[in-house]
Amino acid sequence: MISRKKFILSSALASAAAMLGIRPGLSKAVNTPSIKMSPRRKPVVISTWNHGIPANDAAWKILSKNGRALDAVEKGVSVTESDPKITSVGYGGLPDRDGHVTLDACIMDENLNGGSVGCIEHIMNPISVARLVMEKTPHVMLVGEGALQFAMQNGFKKENLLTEGSKKAWENWKKKNNYIPVGEENHDTIGMVALDNNGNLSGACTTSGLAYKIHGRVGDSPILGAGLYVDNEVGGAASTGVGEAVMRTCGSYLVVELMRAGKTPGEACKMAVERIMVKNMKYDDLQVGFIALNKNGDVGGYAIKKGFQYALYAGGENQLVDVKSYE
Repeated sequence: MISRKKFILSSALASAAAMLGIRPGLSKAVNTPSIKMSPRRKPVVISTWNHGIPANDAAWKILSKNGRALDAVEKGVSVTESDPKITSVGYGGLPDRDGHVTLDACIMDENLNGGSVGCIEHIMNPISVARLVMEKTPHVMLVGEGALQFAMQNGFKKENLLTEGSKKAWENWKKKNNYIPVGEENHDTIGMVALDNNGNLSGACTTSGLAYKIHGRVGDSPILGAGLYVDNEVGGAASTGVGEAVMRTCGSYLVVELMRAGKTPGEACKMAVERIMVKNMKYDDLQVGFIALNKNGDVGGYAIKKGFQYALYAGGENQLVDVKSYE
């Protein structure tokens, strides 16, 4: 007969083993996510908003030739960064309240490596600087003057990113808003996650941030776990919208962990949005959206308000998808 003491001890050990993912007969923890997946498809690339269509085209050229997902996401979002007609990312981005175009970006590869830059000026493609931070330094993030110095040391050119159109919009805003550091512009970050033919995931996120923000403000886009997160065992996610709300909930990390727990990408995005709404009871003027891609090529998205879209390139077709929303 098993004594009460031995029974309690064995039960405690079993519970601890279950929490750690240890199966009987195994000497170490194993990762066994109970994710319900459809038949595998690859490659796949998903990105936020309609500017994700040309970004996906650039990424697909790499993925369709058995290229690495990391190269694809860097190339893809750099197309958006370089487009002066897009006022929410890179060149042409609306400035902060003092007239400075400051950019944020991050990138993650299949090995949980990441690099990012925050509040960097004068560099058209901050995503490529973020990749060099990841590959050439022992750090994850560089900001401000230090990030600019690092970029120039690595061959990047210092450029004026304030276009005439963005400058005019900023000058009109100053007259209208009396220099109040709150922008009403809808800022559409581009976040991208890709799955390559080798079954590896990578992601990128880049933005010029909230229009007319206080100089020095950094949003969620360059923060690993907030604006972007990729775990090659599970999937990846990216966010768009008001960065402060995403940072407070570690939004993209939350989406990935919900997928690890068995949720579909769409379900995970919905639950992450709901978490934000619970913490922000006044969300009348708040927009946040998430996209997600799991290891099997399944995708999904969800937002607080209508109007959010993601671009999806899979099976040789690049299409814009309307995302479900709470409102």
